[in-house]
Amino acid sequence: MTKSSLSEDRIIVGKIGKAYGLKGEARIISLTDFPERFFGMEEIAVGDRIFRVDSVREDSKSVLIKFQNINSPEEVSLLRGKLLTVDKKDAAPLAEGEYYTFDIIGLNVYDTRNNRLGEVVNVLKTGSNDVYEAKNEDGKELLIPALKKVVKEIDVSGKRMVVDLAEMETLEK
Repeated sequence: MTKSSLSEDRIIVGKIGKAYGLKGEARIISLTDFPERFFGMEEIAVGDRIFRVDSVREDSKSVLIKFQNINSPEEVSLLRGKLLTVDKKDAAPLAEGEYYTFDIIGLNVYDTRNNRLGEVVNVLKTGSNDVYEAKNEDGKELLIPALKKVVKEIDVSGKRMVVDLAEMETLEK
């Protein structure tokens, strides 16, 4: 294991759960839409340290990872609850028009007349579509359904989202 400078250049993909068995395997609580990412990993950040991965396998409930130099349930318990992160550059590629949550949070939200409405502070996962939670300088909240007819433009590099307020109003009726 080596020390890592964890920063905004990392994304959360999971969390350490309970130990599994007696040889130091950790049950992983997957926090990614791509749990297959764990297979073939050579190393991963656990909290603020980088661990080498000895093996990855599945059981009926979750992914199990055996980290190098972690050889007992007691050692796994010291890691329990810590977040697993990977470099953003290692994020799974997405189709055009799809975005990671970390790409959306922090975008400035504008209406179609270029009036600033606030900044995206959270992405709420719902059954049918995501909802972007934006707040303005006064703390007023705006909930934006992540629908093409509402969200007209997302420019991640420009930190900008354009929404059609009139379309949002028709959804509320």
